[in-house]
Amino acid sequence: MAGMWTGGSRASSPTSRPPTLDFGVRDLLRLNPVPPGSHRVALRAGLSVAVPLLTVIALGRTPWAVYAAFGAFTSLYGRNHVHVPRAVMQATAGLALVTCVGLGAAFAASGAGPWVLVLAAVGVAGVGSLLSTVLDWHPSGPLFLIFAFGTVAATHATWSDVPIAFAVAAASAAFALVVGNIGAVVTRTVPQPRARLRSPRGPDPLRYMVAVGVAGAVATTAGLGHSWWAMVAAAAPLSVRGRAHQALRAGHRIAGTVLGLLTSIPLLLLGLDPVPLVLVVVVLQVVTELLVGRNYGLALLFITPMALLMGQLGASQSAPALVLDRGVETVIGAVVAVALLAIENRRAHQW
Repeated sequence: MAGMWTGGSRASSPTSRPPTLDFGVRDLLRLNPVPPGSHRVALRAGLSVAVPLLTVIALGRTPWAVYAAFGAFTSLYGRNHVHVPRAVMQATAGLALVTCVGLGAAFAASGAGPWVLVLAAVGVAGVGSLLSTVLDWHPSGPLFLIFAFGTVAATHATWSDVPIAFAVAAASAAFALVVGNIGAVVTRTVPQPRARLRSPRGPDPLRYMVAVGVAGAVATTAGLGHSWWAMVAAAAPLSVRGRAHQALRAGHRIAGTVLGLLTSIPLLLLGLDPVPLVLVVVVLQVVTELLVGRNYGLALLFITPMALLMGQLGASQSAPALVLDRGVETVIGAVVAVALLAIENRRAHQW
């Protein structure tokens, strides 16, 4: 890990050392080509978030906003697919998100402790990874499922809130599904479905479960208040292929989050009312979708304040405490992921 921030390449002998996981500043700052259709993806995501959140606020049910927000994450799936394949992917991912929101509400109502939360999140990571692989989700992995479950599980909920959580998340997911696939109806096309199932491959579920479990255990032992942020940060690097790319993703996660916290502080200190807060979140969501395909670290400058502001919709929290927890837990999760990669790299070389 000591060399992960160095620049340039290192010569290595296949008989003397494992392949390097190092990356440099240029790798962190590299911009990928603009993905085609990014503006459409961004607008769909912004609309999918704006309408459900503004609706629950208009109904005077602001605490429901967290349920609506994670249902709206359905719009983030299938950006590189069209029509039926995208509809299938968004429908399956949306169902998983709604389930995680409902389970999170049930967990909150049960009053279970932080260690049970870690164990439950490990289960979500394993099942979510398996579903992602079999159903060929994009973006891949259980990151959003862990995020949804952990965030909702930390809210104040009673058993009567559980069906509400399911219903609100389901309505939001359904709206995102309509927004994401209205083009197929408008153009009146009947494309051939390309969606397919894939056989599970590799130890991905186990890798996610180990990374999430260790990160959650470290954060809980340290007494931090948002252990699921560490678990999400541990899962994020594993969602791309190749250990070198995964190490770079961990670097992006740390650097982007730290810089994103600097943009978060003034927004949190403004103490925005719900409607302007949602409008800011929508703008951040749109910008995120425009950037995430070009540079993940750059996108995190906007993902970070968006995540923190969304948390303020349920219950206002101290800005300094939020910023500190987010920074520390992101580093914990990313370091756990890199440590796992280093161990795997070493073992692969030894074999």
